[in-house]
Amino acid sequence: MPNSTIRTRSPQTRASRTNVGELIANALRREIVSLRLRPGETLDKGELALRFGVSRYPVSEALNQLRNEGLVDIRPQSGSCVSHIRLADMEEDLLMRRALEAEIVARLAVRKDAGLLDDLHRNLRYQRTAIEADDSDGFHELDLAFHDALADALSYPRLRGTVEKLRLSLDRARRLVGSTRRLTATLREHEAIVAGLECGDADIARNAMTAHIDTVTGELRDYAARNREIFANG
Repeated sequence: MPNSTIRTRSPQTRASRTNVGELIANALRREIVSLRLRPGETLDKGELALRFGVSRYPVSEALNQLRNEGLVDIRPQSGSCVSHIRLADMEEDLLMRRALEAEIVARLAVRKDAGLLDDLHRNLRYQRTAIEADDSDGFHELDLAFHDALADALSYPRLRGTVEKLRLSLDRARRLVGSTRRLTATLREHEAIVAGLECGDADIARNAMTAHIDTVTGELRDYAARNREIFANG
């Protein structure tokens, strides 16, 4: 596991222990989502306590939080491990994203927001640069920013929160298909979405977003069929 230490004062209050637990959860979440911690990998409380320089209590809190997010499995007799990606959850989350994001771009298309279009074109230029530099991590962040900009533009906070939650649940799976070919295809799909927004046609924008998410869904299904050890059926 990567080295990291979180220093705290002793004795810890309940509030400070909770804050430390959140910091540990955030650190582990980043490593799980980025696949530095792989599905099925053991998470030993003692080792994590030593790594972060804390007692076992905030580590337990962090693992419980990640269990609630579906990222960690805790088994009383065999310890904790990084959860496998659940195919049923992935399919459901993608279906919800498909419905919500297609409607988001359909509504944005009729607005023809010049500021939003400028931001999206800038993002597309950066995506192209990331592909040319073989920077898959950078492209991933730009991909997230592209979809975030669309969700933010409607100014519906509950909708934005729902889309973000669905996106986070899919981050691990999406990184699995992050080949240069897939990144290039994603850029083309994003460009088609922006073209729909530019021409102000809700149907074109909606269809472009639907096609984008359907393509990702298909590739994830194919990957899961070839790499069953990473996935769970439940």
